[in-house]
Amino acid sequence: MKYDHIKYDYDCIVIGAGPAGLMAACCAAEAGRRVLVLDKNNIAGRKLRITGKGRCNITNACEFDRLMENIPDNGKFLFSSLKRFSNRDIIDFFENIGVRTVVERGGRVFPASQKASDVAEALAAYTEGCGARILLSSKVTEILTDEDTVYGVSYTGGSRDVHTVYAPSVIVATGGLSYPGTGSTGDGYRFAQNAGHTVTPLRASLAALISKDEFIPDIEGLSLKNVSVVLYSEGREVYRDFGECLFTRNGISGPVILSASAYYRPGAHTYISVDLKPALDVNMLYERIKRDFSGYDRKIFANSLDRLLPRKMIPVFVKRTCIDPHKQVNQITREERMKIAALLKDFTVGIDDIDDVRNAVVTAGGVCVKEIDPRTMESLKCRGLYFAGEVIDVDGYTGGFNLTIAFSTGHAAGTAAALK
Repeated sequence: MKYDHIKYDYDCIVIGAGPAGLMAACCAAEAGRRVLVLDKNNIAGRKLRITGKGRCNITNACEFDRLMENIPDNGKFLFSSLKRFSNRDIIDFFENIGVRTVVERGGRVFPASQKASDVAEALAAYTEGCGARILLSSKVTEILTDEDTVYGVSYTGGSRDVHTVYAPSVIVATGGLSYPGTGSTGDGYRFAQNAGHTVTPLRASLAALISKDEFIPDIEGLSLKNVSVVLYSEGREVYRDFGECLFTRNGISGPVILSASAYYRPGAHTYISVDLKPALDVNMLYERIKRDFSGYDRKIFANSLDRLLPRKMIPVFVKRTCIDPHKQVNQITREERMKIAALLKDFTVGIDDIDDVRNAVVTAGGVCVKEIDPRTMESLKCRGLYFAGEVIDVDGYTGGFNLTIAFSTGHAAGTAAALK
Protein backbone atom coordinates (compact mmCIF):
# COMPACT_ATOMS: atom_id res chain seq x y z
CA MET A 1 0.00 0.00 0.00
CA LYS A 2 1.26 3.46 -0.82
CA TYR A 3 0.29 5.35 2.32
CA ASP A 4 1.05 8.72 0.72
CA HIS A 5 -1.98 8.33 -1.54
CA ILE A 6 -4.40 7.76 1.33
CA LYS A 7 -6.97 10.44 2.00
CA TYR A 8 -6.42 11.21 5.67
CA ASP A 9 -9.46 11.68 7.93
CA TYR A 10 -7.36 13.43 10.57
CA ASP A 11 -3.91 14.90 10.94
CA CYS A 12 -3.31 13.19 14.26
CA ILE A 13 -4.96 10.34 16.18
CA VAL A 14 -4.35 10.04 19.92
CA ILE A 15 -4.99 6.71 21.65
CA GLY A 16 -5.99 7.37 25.25
CA ALA A 17 -7.82 10.28 26.88
CA GLY A 18 -5.66 10.38 29.99
CA PRO A 19 -3.33 13.19 31.08
CA ALA A 20 -0.68 12.48 28.43
CA GLY A 21 -3.20 11.89 25.65
CA LEU A 22 -5.32 14.95 26.33
CA MET A 23 -2.25 17.17 26.62
CA ALA A 24 -0.94 15.81 23.31
CA ALA A 25 -4.32 16.32 21.66
CA CYS A 26 -4.78 19.91 22.76
CA CYS A 27 -1.24 20.83 21.67
CA ALA A 28 -1.83 19.40 18.19
CA ALA A 29 -5.29 20.96 17.96
CA GLU A 30 -4.00 24.37 19.10
CA ALA A 31 -1.73 24.28 16.05
CA GLY A 32 -4.80 23.96 13.84
CA ARG A 33 -4.52 20.24 13.19
CA ARG A 34 -7.48 17.88 12.86
CA VAL A 35 -7.22 15.67 15.96
CA LEU A 36 -9.15 12.57 17.03
CA VAL A 37 -8.83 11.13 20.54
CA LEU A 38 -9.99 7.52 21.01
CA ASP A 39 -10.53 6.06 24.48
CA LYS A 40 -12.06 2.75 25.54
CA ASN A 41 -13.66 4.30 28.66
CA ASN A 42 -17.01 6.07 28.71
CA ILE A 43 -15.46 9.13 30.37
CA ALA A 44 -12.30 11.08 29.63
CA GLY A 45 -9.51 11.02 32.21
CA ARG A 46 -10.87 8.08 34.21
CA LYS A 47 -7.58 7.31 35.98
CA LEU A 48 -6.77 11.00 36.37
CA ARG A 49 -9.98 11.38 38.37
CA ILE A 50 -8.78 9.01 41.11
CA THR A 51 -5.16 10.12 41.39
CA GLY A 52 -3.95 11.54 44.69
CA LYS A 53 -6.86 9.89 46.50
CA GLY A 54 -9.25 11.90 44.35
CA ARG A 55 -7.35 15.18 44.82
CA CYS A 56 -4.91 14.96 41.87
CA ASN A 57 -1.31 15.90 42.60
CA ILE A 58 -0.85 17.74 39.29
CA THR A 59 2.90 18.34 39.56
CA ASN A 60 5.57 19.48 42.00
CA ALA A 61 6.75 23.07 42.42
CA CYS A 62 10.39 22.11 43.08
CA GLU A 63 13.45 23.43 41.28
CA PHE A 64 14.45 21.73 38.03
CA ASP A 65 17.41 19.85 39.51
CA ARG A 66 15.21 18.32 42.19
CA LEU A 67 12.61 17.47 39.56
CA MET A 68 15.20 15.43 37.69
CA GLU A 69 16.38 13.75 40.91
CA ASN A 70 12.85 12.47 41.48
CA ILE A 71 12.76 10.61 38.17
CA PRO A 72 15.24 7.78 38.84
CA ASP A 73 14.43 5.55 35.87
CA ASN A 74 15.71 7.05 32.60
CA GLY A 75 15.35 10.60 33.86
CA LYS A 76 17.96 11.87 31.37
CA PHE A 77 15.67 10.84 28.52
CA LEU A 78 13.16 13.44 29.75
CA PHE A 79 15.59 16.33 30.03
CA SER A 80 14.63 17.85 26.68
CA SER A 81 10.85 17.57 27.09
CA LEU A 82 10.94 18.84 30.69
CA LYS A 83 13.06 21.83 29.68
CA ARG A 84 10.50 22.78 27.06
CA PHE A 85 7.41 22.05 29.18
CA SER A 86 8.42 21.95 32.82
CA ASN A 87 6.59 21.64 36.11
CA ARG A 88 6.31 25.44 36.21
CA ASP A 89 4.80 25.44 32.72
CA ILE A 90 2.29 22.80 33.83
CA ILE A 91 1.16 25.00 36.71
CA ASP A 92 0.78 27.98 34.36
CA PHE A 93 -1.12 25.85 31.85
CA PHE A 94 -3.74 24.76 34.36
CA GLU A 95 -4.08 28.23 35.87
CA ASN A 96 -4.71 29.57 32.35
CA ILE A 97 -7.47 27.04 31.65
CA GLY A 98 -9.24 27.88 34.91
CA VAL A 99 -7.79 25.38 37.38
CA ARG A 100 -6.51 27.38 40.35
CA THR A 101 -3.72 25.54 42.16
CA VAL A 102 -2.24 25.40 45.66
CA VAL A 103 1.17 24.19 46.82
CA GLU A 104 1.27 21.86 49.80
CA ARG A 105 3.95 20.07 51.83
CA GLY A 106 6.91 18.90 49.80
CA GLY A 107 6.03 21.16 46.88
CA ARG A 108 3.04 19.05 45.89
CA VAL A 109 0.68 20.99 43.62
CA PHE A 110 -3.08 20.32 43.85
CA PRO A 111 -6.18 21.98 42.44
CA ALA A 112 -7.47 24.50 44.97
CA SER A 113 -10.83 22.73 44.83
CA GLN A 114 -9.10 19.50 45.98
CA LYS A 115 -11.06 17.66 43.28
CA ALA A 116 -9.26 15.56 40.68
CA SER A 117 -12.43 15.59 38.60
CA ASP A 118 -12.04 19.36 38.13
CA VAL A 119 -8.60 18.78 36.57
CA ALA A 120 -9.86 16.03 34.26
CA GLU A 121 -12.92 17.98 33.15
CA ALA A 122 -11.03 21.22 32.57
CA LEU A 123 -8.37 19.44 30.49
CA ALA A 124 -10.97 17.54 28.43
CA ALA A 125 -13.03 20.70 27.88
CA TYR A 126 -9.98 22.68 26.82
CA THR A 127 -8.93 19.92 24.42
CA GLU A 128 -12.36 19.93 22.78
CA GLY A 129 -12.36 23.73 22.81
CA CYS A 130 -9.15 23.65 20.77
CA GLY A 131 -11.04 21.65 18.14
CA ALA A 132 -10.06 18.06 18.96
CA ARG A 133 -12.74 15.38 18.79
CA ILE A 134 -12.89 12.98 21.76
CA LEU A 135 -14.55 9.68 20.92
CA LEU A 136 -15.28 7.56 24.02
CA SER A 137 -16.19 3.86 24.36
CA SER A 138 -13.88 3.28 21.41
CA LYS A 139 -11.23 0.58 21.76
CA VAL A 140 -8.30 0.71 19.36
CA THR A 141 -7.47 -2.79 18.15
CA GLU A 142 -4.65 -2.11 15.72
CA ILE A 143 -2.28 0.60 14.58
CA LEU A 144 -1.98 0.50 10.79
CA THR A 145 1.53 0.70 9.35
CA ASP A 146 3.17 0.18 5.99
CA GLU A 147 6.87 0.39 5.16
CA ASP A 148 7.56 1.32 8.80
CA THR A 149 5.21 4.29 8.57
CA VAL A 150 1.91 4.90 10.37
CA TYR A 151 -1.19 5.62 8.35
CA GLY A 152 -4.10 5.07 10.75
CA VAL A 153 -5.84 2.87 13.32
CA SER A 154 -8.68 0.39 13.57
CA TYR A 155 -11.07 0.54 16.51
CA THR A 156 -14.35 -0.90 17.72
CA GLY A 157 -17.18 1.27 18.98
CA GLY A 158 -20.25 0.54 21.06
CA SER A 159 -21.73 -1.64 18.31
CA ARG A 160 -18.48 -3.66 18.19
CA ASP A 161 -18.24 -2.89 14.49
CA VAL A 162 -14.66 -2.32 13.32
CA HIS A 163 -13.93 1.18 12.06
CA THR A 164 -10.80 2.44 10.33
CA VAL A 165 -9.58 6.03 10.39
CA TYR A 166 -6.52 7.39 8.64
CA ALA A 167 -3.89 9.87 9.85
CA PRO A 168 -0.16 10.42 9.27
CA SER A 169 0.50 10.67 13.01
CA VAL A 170 -0.61 8.38 15.85
CA ILE A 171 0.20 9.05 19.51
CA VAL A 172 0.07 6.10 21.93
CA ALA A 173 -0.90 7.38 25.40
CA THR A 174 -2.59 4.30 26.79
CA GLY A 175 -1.03 4.21 30.27
CA GLY A 176 0.54 1.13 31.81
CA LEU A 177 -0.86 -1.91 33.63
CA SER A 178 -1.77 -0.21 36.91
CA TYR A 179 -5.45 0.02 37.87
CA PRO A 180 -6.76 -1.96 34.87
CA GLY A 181 -10.31 -0.99 35.82
CA THR A 182 -9.49 2.48 34.51
CA GLY A 183 -8.56 1.08 31.10
CA SER A 184 -4.82 0.62 31.68
CA THR A 185 -4.61 -2.94 30.41
CA GLY A 186 -1.30 -2.84 28.56
CA ASP A 187 -2.64 -2.21 25.05
CA GLY A 188 0.13 0.27 24.32
CA TYR A 189 2.85 -2.30 24.89
CA ARG A 190 1.27 -4.57 22.29
CA PHE A 191 1.01 -1.70 19.81
CA ALA A 192 4.68 -0.86 20.41
CA GLN A 193 5.86 -4.44 19.95
CA ASN A 194 3.83 -4.82 16.76
CA ALA A 195 5.64 -1.74 15.44
CA GLY A 196 9.01 -3.32 16.19
CA HIS A 197 9.70 -1.79 19.60
CA THR A 198 11.31 -3.39 22.63
CA VAL A 199 9.23 -3.35 25.82
CA THR A 200 11.41 -3.58 28.93
CA PRO A 201 10.21 -5.82 31.80
CA LEU A 202 7.11 -4.43 33.48
CA ARG A 203 6.89 -4.22 37.26
CA ALA A 204 5.07 -2.38 40.00
CA SER A 205 6.38 0.95 41.23
CA LEU A 206 4.86 3.09 43.97
CA ALA A 207 3.11 0.08 45.46
CA ALA A 208 2.56 -1.58 48.82
CA LEU A 209 5.32 -3.87 50.04
CA ILE A 210 4.59 -7.46 51.05
CA SER A 211 5.83 -8.88 54.36
CA LYS A 212 5.53 -12.41 55.69
CA ASP A 213 6.41 -11.37 59.26
CA GLU A 214 4.06 -13.21 61.59
CA PHE A 215 2.91 -10.08 63.45
CA ILE A 216 1.57 -8.30 60.33
CA PRO A 217 -2.03 -9.65 60.54
CA ASP A 218 -2.22 -8.52 64.18
CA ILE A 219 -1.73 -4.85 63.28
CA GLU A 220 -3.67 -4.75 60.01
CA GLY A 221 -5.24 -1.33 59.55
CA LEU A 222 -2.84 0.44 61.93
CA SER A 223 -1.75 3.84 60.65
CA LEU A 224 1.43 5.44 61.97
CA LYS A 225 1.93 9.17 61.46
CA ASN A 226 5.10 11.23 61.78
CA VAL A 227 7.44 8.24 61.66
CA SER A 228 10.81 7.92 59.97
CA VAL A 229 11.25 4.99 57.56
CA VAL A 230 14.46 3.57 56.13
CA LEU A 231 14.57 0.90 53.43
CA TYR A 232 17.57 -1.42 53.49
CA SER A 233 18.57 -3.63 50.56
CA GLU A 234 21.36 -6.16 51.07
CA GLY A 235 22.29 -4.35 54.27
CA ARG A 236 22.65 -0.96 52.60
CA GLU A 237 20.37 2.02 53.18
CA VAL A 238 18.72 2.87 49.85
CA TYR A 239 15.88 5.17 50.87
CA ARG A 240 14.85 7.31 53.83
CA ASP A 241 11.64 9.30 54.35
CA PHE A 242 9.40 10.82 57.00
CA GLY A 243 5.62 10.72 57.08
CA GLU A 244 2.80 8.21 57.31
CA CYS A 245 2.67 4.45 56.81
CA LEU A 246 -0.14 1.94 57.04
CA PHE A 247 -0.06 -1.75 57.90
CA THR A 248 -2.18 -3.87 55.56
CA ARG A 249 -3.40 -7.46 55.57
CA ASN A 250 -0.15 -8.69 54.05
CA GLY A 251 2.40 -5.94 54.46
CA ILE A 252 2.91 -2.20 54.69
CA SER A 253 1.73 0.73 52.60
CA GLY A 254 1.15 4.48 52.89
CA PRO A 255 2.85 7.51 51.29
CA VAL A 256 6.39 6.89 52.56
CA ILE A 257 6.21 3.20 51.63
CA LEU A 258 4.99 3.93 48.10
CA SER A 259 8.03 6.14 47.57
CA ALA A 260 10.34 3.54 49.13
CA SER A 261 8.94 0.81 46.90
CA ALA A 262 10.55 2.40 43.85
CA TYR A 263 13.87 1.22 45.33
CA TYR A 264 12.73 -2.34 45.96
CA ARG A 265 14.50 -4.95 43.85
CA PRO A 266 13.14 -8.53 43.74
CA GLY A 267 15.50 -11.11 45.14
CA ALA A 268 17.46 -8.69 47.30
CA HIS A 269 17.39 -9.19 51.08
CA THR A 270 15.20 -6.24 52.08
CA TYR A 271 13.74 -4.83 55.25
CA ILE A 272 12.29 -1.59 56.55
CA SER A 273 13.26 0.09 59.79
CA VAL A 274 10.52 2.26 61.31
CA ASP A 275 11.59 4.88 63.84
CA LEU A 276 8.44 5.29 65.94
CA LYS A 277 9.83 8.28 67.84
CA PRO A 278 12.03 10.24 65.41
CA ALA A 279 11.98 13.40 67.52
CA LEU A 280 13.86 11.66 70.36
CA ASP A 281 17.21 9.90 70.35
CA VAL A 282 17.62 6.58 72.15
CA ASN A 283 18.95 8.17 75.35
CA MET A 284 16.08 10.66 75.53
CA LEU A 285 13.67 7.77 74.97
CA TYR A 286 15.30 5.81 77.76
CA GLU A 287 14.70 8.71 80.17
CA ARG A 288 11.12 9.08 78.92
CA ILE A 289 10.45 5.37 79.53
CA LYS A 290 12.04 5.62 82.97
CA ARG A 291 9.74 8.54 83.91
CA ASP A 292 6.64 6.79 82.55
CA PHE A 293 7.40 3.61 84.45
CA SER A 294 8.02 5.49 87.70
CA GLY A 295 4.50 6.93 87.46
CA TYR A 296 2.82 3.52 87.56
CA ASP A 297 5.37 1.10 88.91
CA ARG A 298 2.73 -1.41 90.01
CA LYS A 299 1.48 -1.95 86.49
CA ILE A 300 2.57 -4.94 84.47
CA PHE A 301 4.67 -4.31 81.38
CA ALA A 302 1.87 -5.18 78.93
CA ASN A 303 -0.26 -2.33 80.34
CA SER A 304 2.47 0.31 80.59
CA LEU A 305 3.00 1.56 77.05
CA ASP A 306 -0.22 3.52 76.40
CA ARG A 307 1.63 6.86 76.29
CA LEU A 308 4.19 5.60 73.82
CA LEU A 309 2.31 3.47 71.32
CA PRO A 310 -1.08 3.02 69.65
CA ARG A 311 -3.13 0.45 71.57
CA LYS A 312 -3.25 -1.98 68.63
CA MET A 313 0.53 -2.09 68.40
CA ILE A 314 1.27 -2.74 72.07
CA PRO A 315 0.83 -6.56 72.15
CA VAL A 316 3.08 -6.96 69.09
CA PHE A 317 5.67 -4.57 70.49
CA VAL A 318 5.70 -6.26 73.90
CA LYS A 319 6.22 -9.66 72.28
CA ARG A 320 9.13 -8.38 70.20
CA THR A 321 10.95 -7.08 73.27
CA CYS A 322 11.05 -10.66 74.66
CA ILE A 323 10.25 -9.17 78.09
CA ASP A 324 7.69 -11.02 80.23
CA PRO A 325 4.43 -9.10 79.57
CA HIS A 326 3.30 -9.78 83.17
CA LYS A 327 6.44 -8.42 84.72
CA GLN A 328 5.85 -5.38 86.94
CA VAL A 329 7.47 -2.27 85.53
CA ASN A 330 9.31 -1.59 88.81
CA GLN A 331 11.18 -4.85 88.18
CA ILE A 332 12.21 -4.05 84.62
CA THR A 333 15.97 -3.67 84.44
CA ARG A 334 18.02 -0.89 82.89
CA GLU A 335 19.03 -3.22 80.07
CA GLU A 336 15.36 -4.03 79.39
CA ARG A 337 14.42 -0.34 79.35
CA MET A 338 17.23 0.27 76.86
CA LYS A 339 15.92 -2.63 74.75
CA ILE A 340 12.47 -0.98 74.68
CA ALA A 341 14.01 2.34 73.63
CA ALA A 342 16.06 0.64 70.90
CA LEU A 343 12.99 -1.12 69.48
CA LEU A 344 11.07 2.16 69.40
CA LYS A 345 13.88 3.58 67.27
CA ASP A 346 14.26 0.49 65.07
CA PHE A 347 11.03 -1.46 64.58
CA THR A 348 11.93 -3.67 61.64
CA VAL A 349 9.62 -5.16 59.03
CA GLY A 350 10.95 -7.82 56.65
CA ILE A 351 10.05 -7.24 53.00
CA ASP A 352 9.45 -10.28 50.80
CA ASP A 353 7.85 -8.83 47.68
CA ILE A 354 6.05 -5.89 46.11
CA ASP A 355 2.33 -5.78 45.41
CA ASP A 356 0.94 -6.77 42.03
CA VAL A 357 1.48 -4.22 39.26
CA ARG A 358 -2.31 -3.99 38.83
CA ASN A 359 -2.54 -2.43 42.29
CA ALA A 360 0.45 -0.10 41.87
CA VAL A 361 0.18 3.64 41.35
CA VAL A 362 2.62 3.42 38.44
CA THR A 363 3.94 0.77 36.07
CA ALA A 364 7.73 0.72 35.81
CA GLY A 365 9.24 -0.48 32.56
CA GLY A 366 7.71 0.03 29.14
CA VAL A 367 8.68 1.11 25.63
CA CYS A 368 12.48 1.30 25.50
CA VAL A 369 13.64 4.93 25.55
CA LYS A 370 16.56 4.13 23.22
CA GLU A 371 13.99 3.62 20.47
CA ILE A 372 12.24 6.99 20.97
CA ASP A 373 13.43 10.48 19.98
CA PRO A 374 13.58 12.34 23.34
CA ARG A 375 12.88 15.70 21.70
CA THR A 376 9.68 14.67 19.91
CA MET A 377 8.65 11.32 21.46
CA GLU A 378 8.52 9.93 17.92
CA SER A 379 9.42 6.30 17.35
CA LEU A 380 12.80 5.62 15.82
CA LYS A 381 11.33 2.41 14.41
CA CYS A 382 8.14 3.66 12.78
CA ARG A 383 7.62 7.10 11.26
CA GLY A 384 4.60 9.02 12.51
CA LEU A 385 4.25 6.90 15.67
CA TYR A 386 4.65 8.69 18.99
CA PHE A 387 4.53 7.65 22.64
CA ALA A 388 3.56 9.66 25.71
CA GLY A 389 3.13 9.01 29.42
CA GLU A 390 3.30 5.82 31.42
CA VAL A 391 3.66 3.53 28.40
CA ILE A 392 7.29 4.73 28.11
CA ASP A 393 9.97 3.22 30.34
CA VAL A 394 10.17 6.25 32.66
CA ASP A 395 8.71 6.73 36.12
CA GLY A 396 9.16 8.95 39.15
CA TYR A 397 8.54 9.04 42.86
CA THR A 398 5.37 10.20 44.56
CA GLY A 399 4.83 13.93 44.82
CA GLY A 400 3.39 14.81 41.40
CA PHE A 401 6.38 13.63 39.37
CA ASN A 402 4.58 10.97 37.34
CA LEU A 403 1.86 13.34 36.18
CA THR A 404 4.63 15.80 35.33
CA ILE A 405 6.11 13.11 33.06
CA ALA A 406 2.70 12.49 31.47
CA PHE A 407 1.98 16.16 30.75
CA SER A 408 5.50 16.93 29.52
CA THR A 409 5.82 13.93 27.17
CA GLY A 410 2.27 14.54 25.95
CA HIS A 411 3.17 18.14 25.17
CA ALA A 412 6.28 17.04 23.28
CA ALA A 413 4.43 14.40 21.25
CA GLY A 414 1.47 16.62 20.39
CA THR A 415 3.66 19.57 19.41
CA ALA A 416 5.85 17.39 17.18
CA ALA A 417 2.93 15.54 15.60
CA ALA A 418 1.39 18.88 14.64
CA LEU A 419 4.43 19.56 12.45
CA LYS A 420 3.98 16.36 10.38
